[in-house]
This record gives sequence, structure tokens and C-alpha cells, in this order.
Amino acid sequence: MTEIKPDLSGEGLRVGIVRSRFNEKIGVAMLEACRKRLAELRVTALTVVSVPGALEAPLALQKLANTEKYDALIALGAVIRGETYHFEIVANESANGITAVALDNGVPVANGILTTENDDQAAARVSQKGADCAAAAIEMANLMKKLDED
Repeated sequence: MTEIKPDLSGEGLRVGIVRSRFNEKIGVAMLEACRKRLAELRVTALTVVSVPGALEAPLALQKLANTEKYDALIALGAVIRGETYHFEIVANESANGITAVALDNGVPVANGILTTENDDQAAARVSQKGADCAAAAIEMANLMKKLDED
């Protein structure tokens, strides 16, 4: 039996982050938490780009993935429920697009686009979600490398 253990060493890994500027304070705080955790995991090769909103994130992620320069990608931002059906469209379509990038390109993408009912819920999750995305991206990048070796 072979068991591949989680590996959170970011040494030598290249990571790209796409941050949504909609709900700017949330996105900036998530980016700060994510960058801090990536530094703790010893990631030094980092590219950060910003896009207008969550619906634009998948296209930017796809462009980054297509360069074949990145071991993992991270999407950050927040979609906060409003008074219209638009919330469901943005939340669902951005998540679908982010998943498609990972599956189509074989590059792990940590989805840190928060979907919350209100600003308070988003603010409460910001730091942990940013850090969790960093760790998930690194773990998955290392797993993909290990699976490619076997």
C-alpha cells in the first residue's frame, strides 16, 4: 500500500493569486492573510493580479494556468448577498469557472471566493480563508508533483 502524506513545503513552488477588487476591503484582507501563510510555507515565487470581480477571476486564472509557469493558483474575493438573484449567478458561475480551470489545466486552484449573507460574515472568515487557501494550494501542488512522479 502506498500512502502519500500531505506536504506543506512551498520551497521552489510558483504560485499565482487572482484577487477580486469587488468588496475591496475583504479581498485585501484575504490577500494579506494568504501572503502571510505562503511566506510561512516558504513560497518565494509569487505573482498577484487583480480583476474587477469574481466573474472575471476564472479568465485570469486560465491565462495564468496556460502559461505553465505556476504550480498552484489561488482565487480570492467575496460575493456578498444583495437583494437580487445576481448573488446566485455570480457565486455559482465563478465557482464553476474556477473549478473548470483546475480540471482543464491540471493546475490546482484554491477557491477563496467567499460567498456570504452579509459583510459581517465575510469579515469573520477573511483571515482563516486566506490562510486556508494558501495551505490547500501548496498541499495540492506537492500532491500533483508526487502523482506525476509515480
